[in-house]
Amino acid sequence: MGATSFRGFPRECVELFGRLEENNDREWFKAHRDDFERFVFEPAREYVVAMGERLRAVAPGIHAEPFVDKSIFRLHRDTRFFKDKRPFKTHLGVFLWEGEGRKLDCPGFYLHLERDALMIGGGIHMFSNELLSAYREAVDDDKRGPRLTKILAEGKKHFKKGIEDEAYKRVPRGFLPDHPRAKLLKKKGVTLGEMTAIPDFLHTDKAVDHVFRRFEKLVPLHRWLVEMTGAVGR
Repeated sequence: MGATSFRGFPRECVELFGRLEENNDREWFKAHRDDFERFVFEPAREYVVAMGERLRAVAPGIHAEPFVDKSIFRLHRDTRFFKDKRPFKTHLGVFLWEGEGRKLDCPGFYLHLERDALMIGGGIHMFSNELLSAYREAVDDDKRGPRLTKILAEGKKHFKKGIEDEAYKRVPRGFLPDHPRAKLLKKKGVTLGEMTAIPDFLHTDKAVDHVFRRFEKLVPLHRWLVEMTGAVGR
């Protein structure tokens, strides 16, 4: 399996997620498991390998692991603690990350594909307690904090349909309410990205080229977060 084997996500991939939305039960999924393997998981594995090869030029330590529960998120939902008991997610999530910690504690590059939408983004969606402390320290720093402000302002020019990060209502204890970067201090995670209609290129052999060009716009944020997370535990 190499970069040249990826020919884009087939149209059957998004069609299957549309059908899964309407038939979200185990029996239906079991009857269509082979279709998901052929049209969802196999292309996803090929995408991970191909994108990993491209991303190493800008993120040398990238983890591109073409397996479920690694770079490819599982479709099965953990319903034990939620009222929503539907057994399956109705989207494909793929994440390539850089760092040696727990995957979701590391910055990376994310692709999310569902029935009628594509999301491309990067960063860290939700900080662990340890990372949250390190992040706030970095935001408060007179050099690293303003640099993040500039990175996010520049990044939002490229992702005009951006998605807002979750945030606390108040500036955390220990920081002045009128801190010059109060809005950043309240964030629970920091990302850049956008959700759009599914572009035609996603179904072609040009998919990696196009998505990589969007990922390149995330590199300044990615490097800031690699630096920040790398300092934790030293």
